[in-house]
Amino acid sequence: MSTLRRRLLGAILVPLAVVGTQTACSSSDDGGTGSPGGGTYTIWDPYPQYDDSSAWVQLLGKCGTDAGVTVKRSGYDTSDLTNKALLAAQQGNSPDVLIVDNPVVSTLAEAGVLTTTEENKLDTSAISPNLIAAGTIAGKSYGVPIGANTLALYYNKAVLQAAGVDVAIVKDWPSLTAALGRVKAAGKKGITFSAIGTEEGSFQFLPWYWGSGADLRKLDSPEAISALQLWNDWLKQGYAPNSVINNTQTTSWQEFATGEYAFAENGTWQLGNAKKAGFEYGIIPVPAKNGGTAPAPTGGEFVSVPVQKNTGRYEVSKKLVQCLTNTDNSYTTVSTLNYVAPTTAVQEKQVAANAELKVWVEAVKAAKGRTSDNLGTKYPKISQPMWTAVQAALSGSKSPADALAAAQTAAAAATK
Repeated sequence: MSTLRRRLLGAILVPLAVVGTQTACSSSDDGGTGSPGGGTYTIWDPYPQYDDSSAWVQLLGKCGTDAGVTVKRSGYDTSDLTNKALLAAQQGNSPDVLIVDNPVVSTLAEAGVLTTTEENKLDTSAISPNLIAAGTIAGKSYGVPIGANTLALYYNKAVLQAAGVDVAIVKDWPSLTAALGRVKAAGKKGITFSAIGTEEGSFQFLPWYWGSGADLRKLDSPEAISALQLWNDWLKQGYAPNSVINNTQTTSWQEFATGEYAFAENGTWQLGNAKKAGFEYGIIPVPAKNGGTAPAPTGGEFVSVPVQKNTGRYEVSKKLVQCLTNTDNSYTTVSTLNYVAPTTAVQEKQVAANAELKVWVEAVKAAKGRTSDNLGTKYPKISQPMWTAVQAALSGSKSPADALAAAQTAAAAATK
């Protein structure tokens, strides 16, 4: 590991010292040979919900078998995985393959934890540019997207029909707001979303923020203010409930599942729950302010190869990454994880198998990485002031303009 990488790791790991000493799994369990043939290779992922009997873990095992090695897999919660990855890198015991949430890639890359796709000769030419951008810093990509999810608007067909609203006319903010007004007048509830004071709140606000034409480097722009004003007006007019201030994406979905709401902003991961809701539903993209599809933030993970002392291990690590992401296997991977594929070829295959995914594919094509625009590790320092501004405005403690002015001041100071 280079001196620069060690220095960066040391700087980032100082605040992590309070989590205590953790023992990382060794990635050198290969019989001591370091040979790319045979041995055990470690994979860490953020899917602790999948046990050894799941299709996901079985797929990892098959990829290992195909590469002639044994795969030792560990699943961790996202935040825990980031800390463990940083500590393991400091100790020189990084896993061979690391699967992390896309905003984390820039943190690990700038800390010198990850190799580039160029170093490992991983072909990313078929990946949609807007998706690979989430893991790209200064023109270098540090992994391959395993799949993507994003946000759209679910709607309750019966509620809209009772209010005399044709969803086909909902194309921009004015038409959506007008529809919410008609729904309220008919005695039903308008729209629910998550505006909680965490990254979930920022994630849900971003389609409206970007849909206004706003840029994350200028939180107090007129466009940004118009996005927060939209949400603020919906609460004041009773089109959205005050509960959105504390809603997670899960509790927001639970509100929509009551059957009382016309719309809910939520993600691909709720499709299974939508089928169990007991009412007919549909899905439309989040509309941009003046029409068209708003850029929603991309969720999903990158498959990356951490820096190893024994560079001879990279060849097998590359095979494992390719197994999970190449066109032939990507359909199995994204189907297993309930994601939209990162390549057009596999997206088309998904839609052919399930027409309901068409709107999600279109949303993913318009989506944008939170760390794109070369924001990298600056993004979290912008996101926190942004969600703080949303909370301040929706709670009534500040006007949207004042809240975002304070947010811009805080973000500018944090990202100097």
